[in-house]
Amino acid sequence: MTYCTIVFDGERLRGRADEPLIDFLKQRGLDLPHVCYHPSLGALETCDACWVEVEGELKRGCTLRSADGLKVETRGEHARAAREEGMDRLLAKHELYCTVCENNNGDCTLHNAMVDMRIPIQRYEFQRKPHAKDTSSPFYTYDPDQCILCGRCVEACQNVEVNETLSIDFASDNPRVLWDGGKQINDSSCVHCGHCVTVCPCNALMENSMNGKAGPFSAMPWSLKRPMIEIVKKLETTTGAVPVSGLSEIDMRLRQPETKRTKTVCTYCGVGCSFEMWTRDRHILKVQPVPEAPANGISTCIKGKFAWDFVNSEKRLTMPLIRENGRFREAGWDEALDLVARRLLEVRDAHGPDSLGFIGSSKGSNEQAYLVQKIARLIIGTNSVDNSSRYCQNPATKGLFRTVGYGGDAGSIADIEQAEVVVIVGSNTAENHPVIASKIKAAHKLHGQKLIVIDPRKHEMAERADIFLRPNASTDLIWASALSRYMFDHGLADTEFLEKWVNNVEEYRDSLAPYSLEYAEHITGISRQSLIETAEMIGRADSVCLLWAMGITQHSHGSDISTSLSNLLLVTGNYGKPGTGGYPMRGHNNVQGASDFGCLRNMYPGYEKVTDPAARKRWAEGWGVPPERLSDKVGEGNFLMVQSAEKGSIKAMYVIGEETAFSDANTHNVHSAFEALDFMVVQDVFLSRTAEFADVVLPACPSVEQDGTYVNTERRIQRAYQVLEPLGDSRPDWRILTELAARMGHDWGYTHPAQIMAECARISPMFAGVSYERLEGWKSQQWPVAADGTDSPLLYTDGFPNPDGRANLYPLEWQEPEETPDAEYDLSLDNGRLLEQFQGANQTGRSAGIWDQVPHGYVEVSPELAAERGIEEGAWVRITSRRDSIEFPAVITDRVAGKTLFMPIHFGKPGVNALTGEHNDPDVQTPAYKETAVKLEVLDKRGDPPLPAHNYRHGRPTPTTGVEVEVKWARGDYTLPPARQSNPRNM
Repeated sequence: MTYCTIVFDGERLRGRADEPLIDFLKQRGLDLPHVCYHPSLGALETCDACWVEVEGELKRGCTLRSADGLKVETRGEHARAAREEGMDRLLAKHELYCTVCENNNGDCTLHNAMVDMRIPIQRYEFQRKPHAKDTSSPFYTYDPDQCILCGRCVEACQNVEVNETLSIDFASDNPRVLWDGGKQINDSSCVHCGHCVTVCPCNALMENSMNGKAGPFSAMPWSLKRPMIEIVKKLETTTGAVPVSGLSEIDMRLRQPETKRTKTVCTYCGVGCSFEMWTRDRHILKVQPVPEAPANGISTCIKGKFAWDFVNSEKRLTMPLIRENGRFREAGWDEALDLVARRLLEVRDAHGPDSLGFIGSSKGSNEQAYLVQKIARLIIGTNSVDNSSRYCQNPATKGLFRTVGYGGDAGSIADIEQAEVVVIVGSNTAENHPVIASKIKAAHKLHGQKLIVIDPRKHEMAERADIFLRPNASTDLIWASALSRYMFDHGLADTEFLEKWVNNVEEYRDSLAPYSLEYAEHITGISRQSLIETAEMIGRADSVCLLWAMGITQHSHGSDISTSLSNLLLVTGNYGKPGTGGYPMRGHNNVQGASDFGCLRNMYPGYEKVTDPAARKRWAEGWGVPPERLSDKVGEGNFLMVQSAEKGSIKAMYVIGEETAFSDANTHNVHSAFEALDFMVVQDVFLSRTAEFADVVLPACPSVEQDGTYVNTERRIQRAYQVLEPLGDSRPDWRILTELAARMGHDWGYTHPAQIMAECARISPMFAGVSYERLEGWKSQQWPVAADGTDSPLLYTDGFPNPDGRANLYPLEWQEPEETPDAEYDLSLDNGRLLEQFQGANQTGRSAGIWDQVPHGYVEVSPELAAERGIEEGAWVRITSRRDSIEFPAVITDRVAGKTLFMPIHFGKPGVNALTGEHNDPDVQTPAYKETAVKLEVLDKRGDPPLPAHNYRHGRPTPTTGVEVEVKWARGDYTLPPARQSNPRNM
């Protein structure tokens, strides 16, 4: 790290070199007035409000970086006049009405800069613009009369989110921000990620949830607001500007105590975005990401930014429910918990510990997961405890355990960004992990990163890829092994790395003999030349990150496919150095953490095997019991629990925050299994489909109503703070479980989840240095964490966590998928998530804005299949598997090809899992959701197109290099400050 000394207004300042001057000064409590600059966007040079003098020459301060000997002057008349002229031009475009504005909350950059600069008068008269306010989006509004044309939103859309929807028509007579060149927001390619709203420095772009809710005067009707604004406008063109801004300052400071800003962690996908949640009483004003957020910075997606309506839903569970005579009745907590404790112990005593099964939530906190497995293991005596990773990520974890030793991402999101080549396999990253996709898109667009996508479906990342391969279903092990063989055969294997760090090299190389390019071409359908081009790009790169998800894991041999991908990375030396490694993209927000903290049938927290006597002894001592109190028998995962329930060997189940009745394969068998149980407890936020089978339903709190920690896909542990009080008589998960344990004879006395984490850290070597203090604010830790708090952003830098410190290449033999099309069931059904929805839609389904984007389910049909069978857009079709039939309208799209169909998983009860079967990966029992053979029947039923015309998938983005400020500068009527501007509204 290099340091420097600069001179700012005569004062010598020392700090890091090559930092933006504005940030350099801010760290020292100094503020250089600015509006368009944002630390996550850089210098846009559009606002002309930050002029300084360097060696007598005017410079935009946002363009300067700290360097030894830099001398900056702001006090000179020339620089001051230039800054004030720049601010005057901004105010000419902005209708000031701060005191009645929702955004007068201390975060309005324009307001703050105007007040700090002590602008005495609005010199250029504001004139309304000939553009209507755009209120078409259900989530946010664009008001051209407030827009100062700073371009922050454009830069964020083009080069941070890289959705490439927004632009500014600087060359026109009346410039404005455009969506797809002039569409309304809701008719464009806008994905409602909220980047533009987050970075807007005023109220031109604002969340609809702020309207009328943000301050004492903002709730006034416009019939009152408008006359007040007109009066203020007249005052602002006189010496009344200073008193008016003073009044707005008073209003701002009155609002701030009423507006609570709380850091929390998103509980949708596994990216692990963190942000501030702004609330006033129980109303969520907005979600505001910050540059300090370690996983996402200022980025969000539609769900994280806008899909929080469920928190205050009238459908929330607020009292315990007990089933009597086939119906639920409300009960008090004492009655409900006493009943649960008594019945669980009765089942254990009558039928043995393994007659009970526990499913922890992959959306709940680490502390919840820890307590679920502690109750199962210590109180009940069973290892039959699991989480939803069984349905998605266990095959990836198995593949990594076989090869490199840790069941998690090899590095950080930052490593993915800096990789020379990123390979995405079986992952619709732009929709399932949109913030990570944005970082890849930015690296690809701005920094020359190469992108390879291998998937049967042509999603957005496939369209952007340098190489897109479309293999036949379930053949990924073959092409991956063929690429590994190519590396050995053509001198692209990293022999130095293999010799130093990897076992079984020759045995593995011999096992590749069947995987010639010709064989791979024949089975996978990928041309030989395409395989060669892919191998060359990977093999000659200095750093490669390989991402995969459920398109790989949800196959009958997903563990083997995952292993083959990790093998390829080992062969090419892509572990243990920056920008490399395997990255299984975790689906739920805490599916990684639920596994890390022990909700697995064979692992204690920290991935210590229940069959290992030393681990068993450590956990027994940590919990204060003799080792024989803990079972050394591997338990059943949730998939096997359900089957055992149907057979009668599992008598009772406790399910927390999982929609098992909707998510497990072969829904009908799941429902009959739940009906066969003697006793079932469900702990959840809503009366889910799973809860409908319960004997007792316990009302839990969502994440924003409790403290806790979560682990994202990059092994990053983050702390979330309680935003709101629990609704009604609902309770945090950790408290419910603690009180239940006490009623079962184990009073652990936890009064805060920090104590639960401290206990786990005391026992588990992997989490030895994790603490709430070290996770304070925006700080985070990536496991494994040493006792002194040192964490591990990049794994394998000094070896692998195996006894000899080496990785293992793992020979494989390709096996046919368990279910394939035949003459009757002649089509293959793929399935997956959509950007807008999440899982069973129990959360996103409470948002009217979300449903406006995708109002119902559908089946994607390829153009060639549609032509062959006479299927039109919106025609209803019946999809029938070997198990059942469901009906949905058709969408004709080239996202799918040939005889492969695609269905989103979120819609209908039972939905797509009425069709899926119980065939599964024999190594981990993950159902083969992606191996479903079906037939299709066209019904005599027509409807509107399933995807509305305003859905973003119909939009046509307008890519640019960012804010094209050069177009503005090239206008004949543009003049550099401090010269006066003839038409400031257009500048």
